[in-house]
Amino acid sequence: MSSADSGPGAEARRGLYDTMVLSRTYEEAILREYHADKGPGFDIGKGLVPGEMHLSAGQEPVAAGVCAHLSTDDAVTATHRPHHFAIAHGMDLNAMTAEIFGRVDGLGKGRGGHMHLFDPATHFSCSGIIAEGYPPALGMAFAFQRRGTDRIAVAVTGEGAANQGAFHESLNLAALWGLPVVFVVEDNDWGISVPRDKSTAIPSNAARAAAYGMPGERVEDNDVEAVWAAAGRAVARARAGEGPSLIEVHTLRLWGHFEGDAQGYRPELEEVPEHDPIPRYAAALTEAGILDDAAVEQTTKLASERVEAAIAFAKASALPDPSDALDHVFA
Repeated sequence: MSSADSGPGAEARRGLYDTMVLSRTYEEAILREYHADKGPGFDIGKGLVPGEMHLSAGQEPVAAGVCAHLSTDDAVTATHRPHHFAIAHGMDLNAMTAEIFGRVDGLGKGRGGHMHLFDPATHFSCSGIIAEGYPPALGMAFAFQRRGTDRIAVAVTGEGAANQGAFHESLNLAALWGLPVVFVVEDNDWGISVPRDKSTAIPSNAARAAAYGMPGERVEDNDVEAVWAAAGRAVARARAGEGPSLIEVHTLRLWGHFEGDAQGYRPELEEVPEHDPIPRYAAALTEAGILDDAAVEQTTKLASERVEAAIAFAKASALPDPSDALDHVFA
C-alpha cells in the first residue's frame, strides 16, 4: 500500500492545517489592506493595492494537498487566483506581498501585481488569462524530461477554463509526449458568475482525462486529505516517467470572484460560511488528538506574525520611479 493510499500521518496532517491557516491569514490581511482606502465609494484604481484582486479563501485544501508532495525544484503554474498556491509552494512572503503592493522589492519590481507573480526561486508563475498556465507547464515538464530529472510541473486552472482550447491542446500534447505533468482543476462552481452546469456539458472534468489516455480523478467535498491522496498518486506517476494525470477538486469560493463583487448571482451565499474547510479540518484534527485549543491558537498566532511582517515589508518598500518604466521589459 502506498502512503497516498494509507493517508497522511499526524505530522503531515498538521502540515496541511498549518499551510491552510497561513494561506487564509494572508488572504484576510490582503482583503483588509485592499479595502482600507478604496473609498469614498469603490475606486479600483485607488489605494495601497491598486487594480483587481481575486482572493482564494475557501480553496486552501487544493493548494495544501497538492503542494505537500512538491519541492521548490518542481514547477507550478497557477491562475488569476494564485496566492494559496504561491504560499503552499513556498514563495517568499515579503517579495510576493511587495509585488502585490506594486513596490520595487516585489518579485517583478512592482510591475506585475497579484495576477502576475513570477518567481524563479520556486519555479512559480501565474496569469490573468484563463488556462494560460497549461502550455508553459508543458514546456517546463519537457525540459525536466529531457534533462533526465524526476522534477515535475503542476498546472492549475479553474473549471471554467477547462472549456478553453489551451486546456485540451495541453492534455493532448502532454499525453502524446508522456510529460511529467499533473493537471489540477479547481471547481468552485462559478466561472465568474456563470454556474458550471450552464457552461460545461459534463458534471466532472476528470472524465475528460480518458479522451487523452491519462488517469482522471475527481475529489469531492473540498477534502484536503483526499486531495493529498489523489495528488500523491499523480505526482508519483509523473516522477516515475509514467506521464500526466488530471485531478479535479470540488472546492469552494468563500468570497467574490473579485473584490467588489456583490455576488447577487449566488443563491447559496448565506450557506457558504458553514462549508469553510478550515474550521472543519481543525475539528477533525482535534477529534484525532492532533490539535487542541492551544495548538490552534499558536498556529494562528505564528501565521499572523509572518503575514503582518510581510505587509509591513511591502509598505516600507519604495514605489517604482516612473523614469524606470522601460527598464526590465522587452522593447
